[in-house]
Amino acid sequence: MTLRFEQILADGVAECSYLLGDDAAHVCAVIDPRPDVEIYIETARRFGMAITHVFETHIHADFLSGARELVDRLGGEAKLYVSTEGGAEYGFVHETVRDGDEFNFGGMRMKARFTPGHTPEHISYMLYDGHKDTPWGVLSGDAFFVDSVGRPDLLGDDETEELTEKLFHTVRDVFMALPDDVIIYPCHGAGSACGPDIGDRMSSTIGYERRFNRYAQIKDLDEFKETMLNDAPPVPTHYPRMKKINAKGPEVQGNLPRIPPMTVEAFATVAEEGAQLLDVRDMMAFGGGYIRGSLNIGVQPELSVWAGWLLDPERPIYLVTEDDGQVSDVLRLLWRTGFTDFGGYLAGGIGAWREAGHKLAQIPQISVHDLKDADDLAPLDVRKPDEWNGGHIPGATHAFLGELREKMKNLDKSAPYATYCASGFRASIASSLLAANGFTNVRNVPGSWKAWTAADYPTEKEK
Repeated sequence: MTLRFEQILADGVAECSYLLGDDAAHVCAVIDPRPDVEIYIETARRFGMAITHVFETHIHADFLSGARELVDRLGGEAKLYVSTEGGAEYGFVHETVRDGDEFNFGGMRMKARFTPGHTPEHISYMLYDGHKDTPWGVLSGDAFFVDSVGRPDLLGDDETEELTEKLFHTVRDVFMALPDDVIIYPCHGAGSACGPDIGDRMSSTIGYERRFNRYAQIKDLDEFKETMLNDAPPVPTHYPRMKKINAKGPEVQGNLPRIPPMTVEAFATVAEEGAQLLDVRDMMAFGGGYIRGSLNIGVQPELSVWAGWLLDPERPIYLVTEDDGQVSDVLRLLWRTGFTDFGGYLAGGIGAWREAGHKLAQIPQISVHDLKDADDLAPLDVRKPDEWNGGHIPGATHAFLGELREKMKNLDKSAPYATYCASGFRASIASSLLAANGFTNVRNVPGSWKAWTAADYPTEKEK
């Protein structure tokens, strides 16, 4: 018998799902799957195992659950297990999990442990070898992270105080009560907004976290409440929507969401009518020529998150690519944050538009050297608040990208802005968003803060 344990990372949303089982018994389980579920089916097939159980640790807010999708793809050979602790209710067929329930997969045993705080129903799973009494690992979901813990404020102000207290006791009474050598496998890594300052490592141990996790070290409830309140990152706009969809049950697609190819003429018509255009090309290519009104989010894993922040889920999305080969990758990334309504993609990519003689708008790309020497440009910093507080370009204005739609109401549409972030990726999103909303004098800064500091140019911090 070989214990099979696979941690599967969905970049961008920084989500960790797990496949675990026993290849001698030929059975396995999947925990917290993302919607593009082929990877679980292929992994199980590679190890000669059948997926018999699909588990959710809690109702997710940051990504679209793939649990129903996976069960459907398996043709009814697997069942979906969710926690009904804390009064949780669901709009789909499921099996109930309660605190203390156990599941066996050959030589592996999983035991549910109620760990509320991030959400009221949250369950973690202790992992055991056979009938041994001490766990060797724990699937901690969003209750406990490397260097961090789950945030308790995603259900609104009315429930935050109660959930914070429950989280405090979960951390102290469950996780810190485990032996030092127990391995922690969280549902998220660095980059997720489901907890403050999540560490870069993909796993940890109770002993390490006991020594270095400052949230786990807090022994006073009031101090814990204050720290969680002060350290909470901004809540992405798609989180409340994902909560509702995942509780109701995401619609099963059966494959990637559908998107039809469109001719240049048909695409030009919807563009002229004000359709929601998403251009996924690199910032330099986009700035050199794009269809007016487009939002630029390049094909990187972070596309999932920024689409969740900035795109309207009630409107169909129309894609502009460099070439048609990018379409499947884009659909996969957008699906992870719940986007399934696509009006179409421009067949032949931007080249087809250009060759048909249609107009192209432009956003100038300027270097940090030109920005430093320019007296008539206003640097606009669109990084997160903690990045801004760590240092910024002198004279810059701060408007976090996730909140830019609201904050742009206080900006002068005719002012000469130069958007920057850490490397230019978010800055290009910001410049395209500003241009689409009537800002007439916008530039983007490739390289951005990294290039500025590499050039050893002056910086400042807020007093």
